[in-house]
Amino acid sequence: MNAHVPKVGLVQLGCPKNLVDSERILTQLRAEGYKIAPGYDDADVVIVNTCGFLDSAKAESLAAIGEAMEKNGRVIVTGCYGIEADTIRQSHPNVLAVTGPHQYEQVVAAVHEALPPKHDPRYDLVPPQGLHLTPRHYSYLKISEGCNNRCTFCIIPSIRGDLVSRPMAAVLYEAERLVKAGVKELLVISQDTSAYGMDIKYAESKYKGREVRAKFYDMAKELGDLGAWVRMHYVYPYPHVDDVIPLMAEGKILPYLDIPFQHASPTVLKSMRRPANQEKVLDRLAKWRSICPDIAIRSTFIVGFPGETDADFEFLLDWMKEAKLDRVGCFKYEPVSGAKANDLGLPQVPDDVKAERYARFMETQQVISEAALQAKVGRVIDVLVDEIDDENDEAIARSPWDAPEIDGNVFIPGGTDLKQGDMVRVKIVEAEEYDLVGERV
Repeated sequence: MNAHVPKVGLVQLGCPKNLVDSERILTQLRAEGYKIAPGYDDADVVIVNTCGFLDSAKAESLAAIGEAMEKNGRVIVTGCYGIEADTIRQSHPNVLAVTGPHQYEQVVAAVHEALPPKHDPRYDLVPPQGLHLTPRHYSYLKISEGCNNRCTFCIIPSIRGDLVSRPMAAVLYEAERLVKAGVKELLVISQDTSAYGMDIKYAESKYKGREVRAKFYDMAKELGDLGAWVRMHYVYPYPHVDDVIPLMAEGKILPYLDIPFQHASPTVLKSMRRPANQEKVLDRLAKWRSICPDIAIRSTFIVGFPGETDADFEFLLDWMKEAKLDRVGCFKYEPVSGAKANDLGLPQVPDDVKAERYARFMETQQVISEAALQAKVGRVIDVLVDEIDDENDEAIARSPWDAPEIDGNVFIPGGTDLKQGDMVRVKIVEAEEYDLVGERV
């Protein structure tokens, strides 16, 4: 047993549902290596899980908080009475944190703030950043679960439920641990990244002694201060997304947005029930590029959605030629069991028509992609090495405009002396169909 593990005490009040909440909190803390203290004297910090159902229960909770403050002095309050944080702080202004019911991550984040976990490689089998299936130099950072959108082709909300955002402090502490462990790139993901924090009304949580808001812009700014590449995925083009473009121009976060447009025809988008469907998307793209000329826009599209006409598809192709997106994926529509699109009563597009439209779409985008890549020739940029290919005597890297697995690569001839995770400065000397070739400078 690691002799240096910090100890957490718990005061449990209220109903069995509160008890289960306490069990989950302690399970998480124990999994992270904390010990559970049997009393006030043994604890480095005390969690009081309160009840707020009746006035008498509130009084009991206040008394329990007072006792914990008197006998220990380092107290985190959670539970049902936690929704009345102002009342609690009036009586006990020196409590470390106050969270409401079911806010497991906020409680754990508050414990991390007050009592950072200590990793000892001699005893701890799991590294402080956790176990990951990605290479050591990049990691996905999930900021929320679920989705509030009701797109007719999608069943994600019925599988994962509505939007549930993580506390901002929990996101930042995880990101910080990853960067300290050697991660060079954080890929921010969720079902709807730009909606982050809406469900919790952009609630503040404590990170390193200060309050941080659970808001898209704030998250981008805070992550941009950690010293790693920050790449935003699954961003819907809500108006407040405009606010992060200057951060890209400043180099705080990567000049990259993954926006799932899915289509351009107003008729098809209406049938899809796509959120943030605005007629002036092209104007906004132009505005973003005027602020941050280096910005790369990636997107995905669906062809052959029920009711898609030849005119709808031609509208999409014309839109693509004007939008000039940098990276694009395309899918032929497939009916999904349980999706609302099945009940729209719209005519199905024949498979051969879907295939023909898919081929024309990809041909159109290939021309756009080649032109965008050709414009990079001569540029000197930083790239992140993903792999060493000894057989072909080259390193395989990515530019700021390329996400792993889904976008292109930058090949560095003779780069076999490099290592995975190296950040290298190269001059782009050649543009291929979807990839670039760079020489070290």
